[in-house]
Amino acid sequence: MSLGRGIAFAMGSVLLVSGAQLGMRWSMSHLPQPDQWLTALGNGTVDWLALGVVMLSVFAYALSMLCWLAALRDLPLARAYSLLSISYALVYLLAASLPLFNEHFSLFKTLGVAFVVLGVITINSSRATCPRDSV
Repeated sequence: MSLGRGIAFAMGSVLLVSGAQLGMRWSMSHLPQPDQWLTALGNGTVDWLALGVVMLSVFAYALSMLCWLAALRDLPLARAYSLLSISYALVYLLAASLPLFNEHFSLFKTLGVAFVVLGVITINSSRATCPRDSV
């Protein structure tokens, strides 16, 4: 097992899935409701850029899954899953920071994200991942 390689693949998965989430969110705000798809396609009112971003986001999800599978090969489950939760924090921070998402920071959301990050740090600290702790 290569810990460094596993962490690199896990972080690649986090970045890809976070980008996919943000891309899907942006796209869905620019596309018609699902029950209006056929009408929109028929009269040519579909935003093709938004549709392209959806397809790119689905591709990013697929790549994320491949990275995730590679990470699971090299990381203990507790460490891998804690790293995956970084995507929650990343999506929140980017969505609230970038004006195109029209999301806002709040004290409680930010505190929640801080606790998630603190949990990831705690689980991945050298003391928490000592081999003797896993027995």
